Amino acid sequence: MNHTTPKVTVVGSLNVDLVCHAMRRPDTGETLIGDAFDIFTGGKGFNQATAAARLGAEVTLIGSVGTDLFGDMLLAATENEHIDSRFVTKRTDVGTGVATIVIEPDGDNSIIVVPRANMALTIADIDVAADCIADADALLLQLETPVTVSEYAAAIAKRHGTKVILNPAPAQPLPDSLLGYVDILTPNQSETELLSGMKISTHEEACRAAEVLRDRIVDTADAAVVLTLGKQGALMLTATASEHISALSVAPVDTTGAGDAFCGALATALAKGETLRSAVEFANAAGAAAVTVTGATPSMPTQAKINRLI
Repeated sequence: MNHTTPKVTVVGSLNVDLVCHAMRRPDTGETLIGDAFDIFTGGKGFNQATAAARLGAEVTLIGSVGTDLFGDMLLAATENEHIDSRFVTKRTDVGTGVATIVIEPDGDNSIIVVPRANMALTIADIDVAADCIADADALLLQLETPVTVSEYAAAIAKRHGTKVILNPAPAQPLPDSLLGYVDILTPNQSETELLSGMKISTHEEACRAAEVLRDRIVDTADAAVVLTLGKQGALMLTATASEHISALSVAPVDTTGAGDAFCGALATALAKGETLRSAVEFANAAGAAAVTVTGATPSMPTQAKINRLI
């Protein structure tokens, strides 16, 4: 269904990120003095939509915010990023989602997400936007909104030939009824371990765990599990082949949002009709570019930045 301009529809979360920089995470009962504080737009849905838009896709975002300052901030940001937000519902009964993030000097982070309005997203919200799902080249999903809603959106996509990409984050058990609609699954190592029930410490174990997950998604030649491994790159498993694709080497500043950059770039490349291998290479570059910038949304790269990095 590839359009001249690739169309990506995202069903997902919109959060405001409250980011603290500190020498380390505090221990139980401990108070630490931090080094810096920032407020950024975020949420996996918003971040991935932003990445896809910056990389040239025509993006529609389906989600939910509160009627508050944070919601207004996010809606203004969608306009700035040229994301179609007419299906982002403003709710009066619950506030906009927030995330508190602690970033250490090496770029590693710890995150607490409070979903709030994100978990108020309903099947009725999806019905209103069904045409945008049906007309998209790719539907991109995560797990910061209700699983039942994502499954409903995925079912619409499959009826109309839209490729379904699921980033199963944050990690949680998933029903086969959802995974049965998924063409491309993009878990990281911890998410793979949870969904497969297997511990991963070697490349061979990663391949076996990816095979377990590959058996749970759509049974077509093009379906794949793309296991993201951070600075080690990604493992790509299809029905016929397994391949490790190396990451680009960069000096990390903040790893928040790297996975979102990867998924937004992957969806955009696949929506353009690129091969899976080419799309994963492009997504690896996007993830590498993201870790060189502080903040989730600010780190979503443009095509120019990826070109410079490559």
